[in-house]
Amino acid sequence: MRILMLGNSYTFTNDLPAMLEQLTGAEVTAHTRGGARLAEQRNPNTQMGAKTLAALEQETWDYVVLQEMSNAPITSREKFQNNVSALCEKIRAAGAEPVLYATWAYQEGGKQLASFGMPYEEMYRALTDSYREAAERNRALIAEVGTAFYEQSRTVNLYAPDGSHPNAEGSRLAAQVIAQTILNHRKEGDHAG
Repeated sequence: MRILMLGNSYTFTNDLPAMLEQLTGAEVTAHTRGGARLAEQRNPNTQMGAKTLAALEQETWDYVVLQEMSNAPITSREKFQNNVSALCEKIRAAGAEPVLYATWAYQEGGKQLASFGMPYEEMYRALTDSYREAAERNRALIAEVGTAFYEQSRTVNLYAPDGSHPNAEGSRLAAQVIAQTILNHRKEGDHAG
């Protein structure tokens, strides 16, 4: 099994791709850059976009994981939806299954959340709604990492000191949720028809 991960620091921090490899037994390739947005991944005029589009056209993948910049599904919702749709189309044309890596709200009580100016619960709900809409619209799988963070972050520290990025435990949780989403889909595929 081959997995391509398209994202930014939420994807590469703590070597999440290696964690995903261990959990799935897949070969995982990551196209990431700090602050990268999905718009860049589909733009042939950017270095990242050229690399990603070539990988989708010239290589074989089973799953392609999409992760948007932390607050963009809220602050640029329409662009996020359009970029997910365009990428899902390319991913399916390449014979792969798209997986949305739905991320988390900034840490409750943290400086990042305070500067964003939205209550924790509201940010969690807005991110979740936007990712779920994109998944439904594009019949894509969704790895509900943000929900797992929401459910566990009050009892387990999942955040790095900046209140935005995951610490090692947070990346491990993200890898587990993504792996489970993919493995469940593969298992269902074995029983289909």
